[in-house]
Amino acid sequence: MSQRDNYRHFLPLPTRWKDNDIYGHVNNVEYYSYFDTVINTYLILEGGLDIHAGVVIGVCAESHCKFLGELAFPETIEAGLRVEHLGNSSVRYGIGLFRPGRDTPAAEGWFVHVFVDRAERRPTPLPDTMRAALEKLRATP
Repeated sequence: MSQRDNYRHFLPLPTRWKDNDIYGHVNNVEYYSYFDTVINTYLILEGGLDIHAGVVIGVCAESHCKFLGELAFPETIEAGLRVEHLGNSSVRYGIGLFRPGRDTPAAEGWFVHVFVDRAERRPTPLPDTMRAALEKLRATP
């Protein structure tokens, strides 16, 4: 299990009423939405990703989540992000979902993006601006 200091970037994410399931905690499918949100917010704000008109887009090739503790509405969680592998056209992120002030995650996982040409849907090299932003998140071996 990773600790808080293994992550390079954090984004506060408020849970929503709809996130809870009948058992009173955040439903498992919502964790993947939190993963998507921390990744894409970073790419848009720091990496120059243009989700509406950019030539390059990211598609999810793989994802995984390990549930270690419950989250529930109303909480604001802190989504930690790091880059575990940076390839020519792909990135593997590590994500940790933390309760404020906690050093161990309530959930952790990974997510692989493959960047493709929007029109052709063929892998394409990461743009320089995005690569530079992702380098800042590279995990220390």
